[in-house]
Amino acid sequence: MHAFPPSTTSTATAVAVPPSLSLPVIEAAFPRQLHPYWPRLQETTRAWLLEKRLMPADKVAEYADGLCYTDLMAGYYIGAPDKVMQAIADYSAWFFVWDDRHDRDIVHRRPAAWRRLKELLHTALDSPQHHQCHEDPLVAGFADSVLRLYSFLPRTWNARFARHFHAVIEAYDREFRNRTEGTVPTVEEYLALRRLTFAHRIWTDLLEPSAGCELPDWVRGHPAFRRAALLSQEFAAWYNDLCSLPKEIAGDEVHNLGISLITHEGLSLEEAITEVRRRVENCITEFLIAEKDAVRFADDLADGTRQGKELSVAVRSCLANMRNWFSSVYWFHHESGRYMVDSWDDRSTPPYVNNEAAGEK
Repeated sequence: MHAFPPSTTSTATAVAVPPSLSLPVIEAAFPRQLHPYWPRLQETTRAWLLEKRLMPADKVAEYADGLCYTDLMAGYYIGAPDKVMQAIADYSAWFFVWDDRHDRDIVHRRPAAWRRLKELLHTALDSPQHHQCHEDPLVAGFADSVLRLYSFLPRTWNARFARHFHAVIEAYDREFRNRTEGTVPTVEEYLALRRLTFAHRIWTDLLEPSAGCELPDWVRGHPAFRRAALLSQEFAAWYNDLCSLPKEIAGDEVHNLGISLITHEGLSLEEAITEVRRRVENCITEFLIAEKDAVRFADDLADGTRQGKELSVAVRSCLANMRNWFSSVYWFHHESGRYMVDSWDDRSTPPYVNNEAAGEK
């Protein structure tokens, strides 16, 4: 059991947040919530990781709960039907495992293995029903989770999700090349790439099945809605950069806003941390403004028609969960074993990854 118990809205926590990472406005103005399905969600995702052979049994037993992957999603998609919540949580757990495989392929210089996996994921994304039994557990698990996600909304949503994730796969490929070549992207290059590798659009797309409604293009494209969505994701990506900077420096990473600022803007480590933190805090301030505009937009949608009322309710649900993303991401970074680099035997090798299964000794 983690510091934050299920089914509460209290911000109380036993987790000590380092002063350099503390954001009092999050702790005060963004009450933390957790989907009531969370205890079952944690149990079922743990079983799914075992069933799909995405993590060895000993790694699941020792690390799965402490990594808090289900906590992160259960703190974001509040109000989602349990079946939707489970599909999102399993997909998210898969995403983290994929991210680790990508990292290991880079660290152990396996470009051919990465290229093969990249092409398989592109193919499985377009025809998941044909890849559920693939010999690579990562491909089979991906196909299973995507097929479930595709079952909730119309094909137009599925096609959009696929389009967005194809772009994520290609962004991971660019990151692979940058890291193997030791290329640190400029700040602007990094920010554009980060929006893809963090999968901004994917997590925003998943707000819709959680709300039970596919939003029309003109609603999703409304400036107020789009701005609020972007800021919630930018906060998450940049706060992640702030928290993971020690881990990524230890692992000779090249993809971190702080690293780009140091390399291309001439900032010291201390100055880079200050600048990343400033951007993080600006995201919060600007979101609070965008949120008000987006709520007014939601109110305007309720024009007396049934469709207008449904759209208004769905947009409000999405906005509420954009807000939840701030607190969920914040506490995740201080509870998850994924960022406790100082407790690892080797600061460059996470203890929860499975090197041996990938053919390494």
